[in-house]
Amino acid sequence: MPISMSSASLPVVRTMLGNLSHILDKGLAHAQARKIDPQVLVTDRLAPDMLPLARQVQIACDVSKLGIARLAGVDSPKFEDTESTFEQLKERIARTLAWLDTVPAQALDGTEDKEVTFPVRDSSRTMRGEAYLKHWVLPNLFFHVTTAYNILRHDGVDLGKADYLMGAQ
Repeated sequence: MPISMSSASLPVVRTMLGNLSHILDKGLAHAQARKIDPQVLVTDRLAPDMLPLARQVQIACDVSKLGIARLAGVDSPKFEDTESTFEQLKERIARTLAWLDTVPAQALDGTEDKEVTFPVRDSSRTMRGEAYLKHWVLPNLFFHVTTAYNILRHDGVDLGKADYLMGAQ
């Protein structure tokens, strides 16, 4: 039996965003236990030319909701990028997850060959639905969740592979 677009997308996105929320919980607990201003972690980055933790979380949410919306042919909610605390970032994840729960699987199934056009910097790109999911949406989600994990791990947060893979379970 072939895998469906809904089963290849919704559970994966939900799991990764849930794990990201768990990773943020551990980051906040680390800051509180060590009496570190949590803002230091929220604004930290791995390298001067990389985006900070807050943007990594925002982009992980955006790529999830925009990717699913484009495939399903529905409007995605628009979130302002104003989150500056762990609590606000976790709320953004929760709002993204709540919105994903409103997208019916049927809206995604059968979109393998749908043409999806999306902005990329100052231009646009068009891909078929399955390729868009496999080669754009999910890799971008994994990249930004991994980068958020790595920022916090670099800052001394006690994180391991299980937090990345099964944190929310």
